[in-house]
Amino acid sequence: WNEIIELFRAGMPLRKHRCRFKSYERCFKASEAVDCLHELLGSNQNFGPEVTRDQTVKLLKKFLKNHVIEDIKGRWGKEDFEDDGHLYRFPPSSPLKSYPKKPSCGKEVIKFPDWNESKAGPSQEHIPVKSVVMNSEMWYKRHSIAIGEVPACKLVFHRELTPTNIEEIWKSMTLSRLQKVLGLDSLDEVLDTKLVNSKHIVQNVYNVNKQGIVTLDDKSKELPHWILSAMKCLANWPSCSDLKQPTYSGFERDVFKTIVDYFGQMKEPLLTFHFFDIFVSVLGLLQKPSKAVEALQISCLLLPPENRKRLQLLVRMMARISLNQDLPPLSESVRTRSLMVQAFSRCILCSKDEIDLDELLAAKLVSFLMDNYQEILSVPSALKSSIEDHVVHLQRVQIKYAGADSDATLPPPSFCQQIATGEFEYQRAIDSQEPLAALLEKIVMNKEISVKDKKKKLKQFQKSYPEVYRVRFPSPETEAMLFPEKTKRTPPILMWAFKKPFQPFHRTRSFRM
Repeated sequence: WNEIIELFRAGMPLRKHRCRFKSYERCFKASEAVDCLHELLGSNQNFGPEVTRDQTVKLLKKFLKNHVIEDIKGRWGKEDFEDDGHLYRFPPSSPLKSYPKKPSCGKEVIKFPDWNESKAGPSQEHIPVKSVVMNSEMWYKRHSIAIGEVPACKLVFHRELTPTNIEEIWKSMTLSRLQKVLGLDSLDEVLDTKLVNSKHIVQNVYNVNKQGIVTLDDKSKELPHWILSAMKCLANWPSCSDLKQPTYSGFERDVFKTIVDYFGQMKEPLLTFHFFDIFVSVLGLLQKPSKAVEALQISCLLLPPENRKRLQLLVRMMARISLNQDLPPLSESVRTRSLMVQAFSRCILCSKDEIDLDELLAAKLVSFLMDNYQEILSVPSALKSSIEDHVVHLQRVQIKYAGADSDATLPPPSFCQQIATGEFEYQRAIDSQEPLAALLEKIVMNKEISVKDKKKKLKQFQKSYPEVYRVRFPSPETEAMLFPEKTKRTPPILMWAFKKPFQPFHRTRSFRM
């Protein structure tokens, strides 16, 4: 809304006009406004060239109603704008709507469910948390693999996860992935996460048939049989197994009208009012189709199962009808694909409150759904695999080192509190470098291992923890002091070294004749 208003105000030419023997400065004709806005919408990535002039006029009606523009006498509030020569101008006050405020704490991390805390227990603020002190012996046993040793260990236990635990894991990891794909600092801007039902996500993933369509436990929420028959008739035209072929002309149009009327009388769109903002936010990713497909895949998992199933059946029918060359035209003036978008956009996506760009946004999203429905309405395999692997990891048998302190197996914290980045870096440095420094000193002072093994361990330690190693050995000289070179024995002096060296031949007399 704000983007289009800013573009319109910046791009609309203003000049002097005359009306009934009177001149008006900085105004424009209605037809000029239609020309300008239509061109702007056609070049905008969120709308595109599919926007019609009639839709542009409807948007200008909304502008007049919401005081984005006013007539030259200052009147506004009604949708009586027409594509004619009436004069309009911009009001002096700003018509822009306020943006939702972002949280002040930077990037938000989706809270991971803590299934160890009881729902009806004392307040978490008063739960004592035992701090674990990491001594050098514990660090030595934990990090011995990094320096070449594997101490004895034994299996201890595995964590039991209830179905509720697994559902909360699915919700947490699904929302985290969605936030990352959308590139948002927080999902609070577009979604109330409390309204996301974790059971719906799990059911949409696992309760599906061979075609990937959701199966419902409550059969009363299924589509009526006569609607299913009508949808199959048009989707599979002219080979329809449920009905005998009609004999009168216009039968297919009557069937299509029946389907449109059924979905049009729904009280809530299939994508629901709660998730309107999350689906609209995907429109900004349409220039990157792979990102947009993944975002819609995950967003559709949040839907109630009955809504997801109806969406799957409806969009599949729309796509098949659009590509079916054997189906007679369902309208004399509108192409079949455009007719599908116009007929079903509002029953797929709209907001609870009247929003001026609903029709255009819904048309854009529905067109993308029709083109990519097989991928979008399937379960994202990468997300499913990562969550299943994480659940298996949590249920895996734990390992405990023999002789380790009782605190070596760290229990999950009762609760966590977000801290600043600087505090985190300070705690990480203090809590990790001191035990590591003690471990390094223990290797240095160990006289039971050979020099060769000690050099090998130190080299491995240096590779794993270069900062700690640099503090202990700041220069090559300090490292060399740990391994002093052996004094070399001077070889015995040989007696032949004192003998008179070989004298060259000196000619004492001439041999010339």
